Amino acid sequence: MKIENSMATVLNDNPVIYEINTFIWLRELGEKYRKKITLANVPVKEFDELAAMGFDAIWLMGVWKRSHAGLEIAKKHEIIMKELQEALPDLQEEDIAGSPYCIKEYTVDPSIGGDKGLARTRKEMAARGMKLILDFVPNHVAPDHPWTKSNPGFFITGTEQEMSSRNEDFYKSGKNIYAKARDPFYPPWPDVLQLNVFDNGLREKLLETLKTIAAASDGIRCDMAMLVMNDIFGKNWGEKAGQAPAVDFWNFMIPAVKKEFPGFMFIAESYWDTEPALIAQGFDYCYDKRYYDYLKEGAPHMLQHLSEMDKYREKLLRFIENHDEPRAAGLFNFMKNRAYALASLTLPGPRLIHDGQITGRTVKVPVFLSRRQDEPEQAEISKFYLQLLKLLRFDAVRKGKWALCNVSGWIDNQTCRNLLTFEWVCEHETLMIVVNLSDSSSQAYVKSGFQYRPGRTYQLFDVTSGELYLRDGEEMNDPGLYIVLSGWGVHAFSIEH
Repeated sequence: MKIENSMATVLNDNPVIYEINTFIWLRELGEKYRKKITLANVPVKEFDELAAMGFDAIWLMGVWKRSHAGLEIAKKHEIIMKELQEALPDLQEEDIAGSPYCIKEYTVDPSIGGDKGLARTRKEMAARGMKLILDFVPNHVAPDHPWTKSNPGFFITGTEQEMSSRNEDFYKSGKNIYAKARDPFYPPWPDVLQLNVFDNGLREKLLETLKTIAAASDGIRCDMAMLVMNDIFGKNWGEKAGQAPAVDFWNFMIPAVKKEFPGFMFIAESYWDTEPALIAQGFDYCYDKRYYDYLKEGAPHMLQHLSEMDKYREKLLRFIENHDEPRAAGLFNFMKNRAYALASLTLPGPRLIHDGQITGRTVKVPVFLSRRQDEPEQAEISKFYLQLLKLLRFDAVRKGKWALCNVSGWIDNQTCRNLLTFEWVCEHETLMIVVNLSDSSSQAYVKSGFQYRPGRTYQLFDVTSGELYLRDGEEMNDPGLYIVLSGWGVHAFSIEH
């Protein structure tokens, strides 16, 4: 890939990022326009529509050249094939593209338009104010990656005895035996080999790769970013990894890239409470997986988490689905889906929306597939998400100050604890979000941090329902705005000052 001057600039405050499965997107566009569509010839109308929805960045998941060796492993893997057939009952062999995280080379797959096609797509996005985000996988590569022949020392290796006794943990290529990559809490991934990120030569090569990606895009989502941190990697691989470098992996990589590409964004897929450490090492944004998990446990857990992570709130990326998680519309009914989306995607920091989430798709698509089954659009969900995307463009959200609201109940009624309530306040408007994260009717007084004028009647327009309420400013200040919400009910009040 030719390195050119980067166009990367920092994202807007509280950005909205849209994740697209690139192979599936292009295939469906081909069916729509009745011709082969690659990144080189996506109709400009498609970029216009993405921009009109208010997305600040598009994450094109899975553009890199995939591995033929990895594909053959996947086709013979019973569990993978079972998952593919469940997701796509009429599965054909040509529907299996291989894993986008089993990367043979960091060049754009020729089948989707190659590097020139990606450059054209980025140019079209930039013309509409959208940034391009790509993947980077620091922990592992495909079994047929060129480094397996040119630089076997870049990998964690095994012995003939280990290969014989633990065949599922190792892969033999010629005379070399390589460890399969793994998350320490699960069996090894069957189709990828473990890089030794303690190797200084490997680090230099990965830095070259990162700079190449930075020249061609505006940011990266770093797969399993915490696995390559010195402490975690050392604990995972022990003596096989050798001596840990003095400088941690991301402390080495991120400053070197940002020196040449100052606006380039690093987004970490992060778990195990590693977010503060990764942010300290230079990441612009980290997944907030714990918040996602707390959604199902109710408002008190979420409030505690928000309090604990207050220092990092604008750095944490929230979502209610992505390619690794089940479809929200498949897990939750409409009321829960709406409540969880509003409670997550209106918080400070970046928000991630997954292709198909807006139309209510229910089937999780394994990343190995280049086709998904047809699903009807769920009109109620689509209408809500279009309202939500408009709401996320309000000045209050883009330019305002965020704060939790004070919520109170009564001695004999503490259902107020079911409510998550916060607001965005700017010079001329407030946006107040109230979400009942329970299946029970809940009541509360909600006090804003904004002082409303006594004697003035304020209009509270609920963006989610279209209803208009009139309230006196003095009452809103004390005792507060009286709220009654049925189970999983929501309000998104736009209040002009």
